[in-house]
Amino acid sequence: MDGDILIRWFTHWIKLKIKIHNHYKEFYFRDKEIWWASLGANIGFEQNGKNESYERPVLVLRKFGKDMLWAIPLTSKNKIGPFYYDLLPIGFNSRLILSQMRLISSKRLIRKVGIVPLTSFMEIKNKVKALI
Repeated sequence: MDGDILIRWFTHWIKLKIKIHNHYKEFYFRDKEIWWASLGANIGFEQNGKNESYERPVLVLRKFGKDMLWAIPLTSKNKIGPFYYDLLPIGFNSRLILSQMRLISSKRLIRKVGIVPLTSFMEIKNKVKALI
């Protein structure tokens, strides 16, 4: 990516990040839910968000109180391997990027998309444990 474009991209994200941080919103979220979240403009191979709000769908793997969660980002690209979990059989045209799991603030959550069935969620947790 061109240096000037990269600077504008990060500058835009920093301004949005400040708004997200200062804006109080309380969502009631739970494990197994899929949400759109503002993941930001990240570095290197870290999964970025898309569009003006740097959004990407994420799975809530683990809730830590009302303010923090482990989130696993989704991709619509057809990825196969030990670092991915295909959600297509359960009604989502996406794959989880297990290797990109990260701790995020609930302030990044935007809107709920759906819920992963318990049996699939248990498989996902086992795949994450196998990566460690």
